[in-house]
Amino acid sequence: MLASFDFRIFAHIDAALNALALLLIIAGLAAVKAGKIELHKKLMLTAVGVSAAFLTCYLIYHFNADPVKYQGEGAMRTVYFVLLISHIVLAAVQVPLIIGTVWLGLKDRRERHRKWAKITAPIWLYVSVTGVIVYFMLY
Repeated sequence: MLASFDFRIFAHIDAALNALALLLIIAGLAAVKAGKIELHKKLMLTAVGVSAAFLTCYLIYHFNADPVKYQGEGAMRTVYFVLLISHIVLAAVQVPLIIGTVWLGLKDRRERHRKWAKITAPIWLYVSVTGVIVYFMLY
């Protein structure tokens, strides 16, 4: 049964999960700026869950389907690889940052949480945005 399953569907699911994570992160940041701490907590924990679902789908896809090769040429090829490489590096960097930031928030260590979040949030946003851009450049 699985032999006929097209695992490439996970690439499309991943793009949607990246976009959803982006929206949740933005909403979570807006909530905290508005002083809505509980809403911020719910939105950010949901973003973590969505990002974990993304990672799961990403791994399933890449262990079961041939990679899609970028077909562009010239300057766009350079742009693609700069985005892809920075996306991959920062995606790996963001995992411990997200875990640490969430842990500090859940432990109500607000000052340290804020310091970590100032580093984590822009990286997480960048990874989410570039993930969607890379998807559209491939498909």
